[in-house]
Amino acid sequence: MTQMALVIDLNVCVGCHACVTSCKEWNTSGSAGFLADDRPYDADPTGTFFNRVQTFEVGEFPNTQTVHFPKSCLHCEDPPCVPVCPTGASYKRKEDGIVLVDYDKCIGCNYCSWACPYGVREIDEHRKEMTKCTLCVDRIYNEGLAPADRRPACVMACPTSARLFGDIHDPDSEVATAIRERGGYQLMPEWGSSPANHYLPRRKTEVPILEDRLVRADNPLEIDRKTPQPGHQNPALDDFATW
Repeated sequence: MTQMALVIDLNVCVGCHACVTSCKEWNTSGSAGFLADDRPYDADPTGTFFNRVQTFEVGEFPNTQTVHFPKSCLHCEDPPCVPVCPTGASYKRKEDGIVLVDYDKCIGCNYCSWACPYGVREIDEHRKEMTKCTLCVDRIYNEGLAPADRRPACVMACPTSARLFGDIHDPDSEVATAIRERGGYQLMPEWGSSPANHYLPRRKTEVPILEDRLVRADNPLEIDRKTPQPGHQNPALDDFATW
């Protein structure tokens, strides 16, 4: 059975949010419909996003690293959000394994959001409907686009090629090869939902820490509280009398 999914390389994700903005741009004007954005520049902004990037630090100073962790619907092979939906709005497609929401049936009860162990479903406060990543189904099957463009918007926008897309059940596909050869793993497999999206682990890099770099060195321009002065014939930028 075909199972389309994303494989995200955490080793090269730089947290630029290009995937977030491209996802928002494509889906808010596509079949998903308007995605709310309230007070985007205020102290308490809210909005609906299919994809978010979480950034955090790991390790202890001075051996710390910044991790950028993109997360969206994982299109589980056994999605817990589907059986709890009282109206059948949440469903999994047999032809490609993509989990979707039928907006005409959704009543905004939040049951699917509570059942999702990954917290990747968001209720649109304007439409009162549950939204989530669709893997850009209105794009990947669009014959009006060139074959190279029939990929999710986030994959197209990633500047470091940190996002791969394909059928993880096809052993010869790019995503299946990456999972097999580079140790791809599922997020929180203990929940038993078998998420289709996989992550490629960060590769450890030894960074030499020099003791003299831990404390900021003295400013060479302020030795003994005397700032070096230019020569008499060389005007300084703040010496207006010599211009």
